[in-house]
This record gives sequence, structure tokens and C-alpha cells, in this order.
Amino acid sequence: MPVLLCSDINIKHLQQLLGRYDMTLKTVAHDEHIPGSFWQPPEAGLIGHTLYVRDDTPVHSALHETCHYICMDQQRRDDLDTDAGGGYEEENGVCYLQILLSDQIPEMGRERMFSDMDTWGYSFRLGSSKAWFDNDAEDAVEWLQQYKLIDKKRSPTFLLRQ
Repeated sequence: MPVLLCSDINIKHLQQLLGRYDMTLKTVAHDEHIPGSFWQPPEAGLIGHTLYVRDDTPVHSALHETCHYICMDQQRRDDLDTDAGGGYEEENGVCYLQILLSDQIPEMGRERMFSDMDTWGYSFRLGSSKAWFDNDAEDAVEWLQQYKLIDKKRSPTFLLRQ
């Protein structure tokens, strides 16, 4: 099954989610370059507080880049242009949070996110994103809780890392 694309969802759901983090969503025409795309189109791009997508951008990519923005510190956010950076712990936090936030996109949801992450080639020790999320992500949970990005019930707080 192909991964879910931005053209497959009601883009207003993604806009609403980004709005909770004071981010802006800009769509780019299908034949145009995506500004701020580190991995190059069709992957989502980040410049400042703006996420750029095209119709062929995978939803998992849009959420992944959104979560980089959420998880980075304010200094990196202020200087953000294309390369979100971040270390191993932050990357794990980003992956965990993108799974949680996938529930905010009705067409996506957690199970579809697991499938799309595995299809796209995200790599986890236990062999799948679901196995990692369910059995091996305590370090990501602790990191996200440390920065108040999720609460004790493992729900998003809709706050940015400070």
C-alpha cells in the first residue's frame, strides 16, 4: 500500500494541528520545489515557523518535520532553515510524537502511521515502528516528558520545547 499523501487528507486538519503550535502551513504547486526540504521533494520543508508541503508530500513527512520544530529548542527554532538538526534522543522523541500527533489527522491515525513509517523505511531495533512504540520507546517518552511535550498519560501537551 502506498503511503498517505497530503492530497489524500483534508489539509485543514493539518493546518489546525500546526496552528496549535503557532506554525503556518504553505502548500506548493506540484511542479515546484519545496522550500526548506532537507531530503528534497516530495519531503516536507521547514523554514522558520512555516511547514511547506505539496500534494505528493507524505503525511508522515509533514508530521515528522512538524515534530522536529516542536522538539527543538528556541535558539534552533529562531535560526531554522531546512536542516532541523537534533541528536539521537530528540530524533526518537520526534518519531514518538509524530505517532501521537497522527491521531489528530482523521485520515491518518496511529495504525496508518505505523504502516507508513515501516513502508518508507524508518528503522527500529525491534523491526517495526509499532513494536518500538509499544515496547522500546521509554527513552523517547522520558525525553518528551522532560520537555513537557507530552504529559504523564503520554498525551500531547501542544507546547513547544523551551
